[in-house]
Amino acid sequence: MNGLALHERPASSSPCWRIALPHTSAAVPVARALVRDALTEAEHGADRDTAELLTAELVANAVEHTSGSSPIELVVELLPSGCQVEVHDPDPEPPGDLTHPAGAMPDPWQEGGRGLLLIRALSQSCGHRPTGFGKAVWFRLPLVPGQRRPV
Repeated sequence: MNGLALHERPASSSPCWRIALPHTSAAVPVARALVRDALTEAEHGADRDTAELLTAELVANAVEHTSGSSPIELVVELLPSGCQVEVHDPDPEPPGDLTHPAGAMPDPWQEGGRGLLLIRALSQSCGHRPTGFGKAVWFRLPLVPGQRRPV
């Protein structure tokens, strides 16, 4: 794997994982695996399948819609009420229609154009914020009763 992996346990009671990912499509499966492992390791009750899907969308968007070779960063925080996933990239421009939908539905014959729609539809909340080096795009998922699965 390219990039520096950091596993943090902050002073608060919320576990947090951070990893720098390469600015290539190879980052997508690594990000999915980190989210899956974080939720499994902590026996967390957020929906793993949805977390993986939405994380893949955020990472793919960061790779596709930002230029340069600077790494992107994935942050997974497990909260008592659910989980929050952030993807940091070097482009300060906010994602097009994440919080303000364009109105028109994606063309059903086109391959792309559904990622932000999925994030809006499947997350509890989502958004973006500026950072010192670009922006962070995030989503939150709630706890799902009975979601914990044996490993």
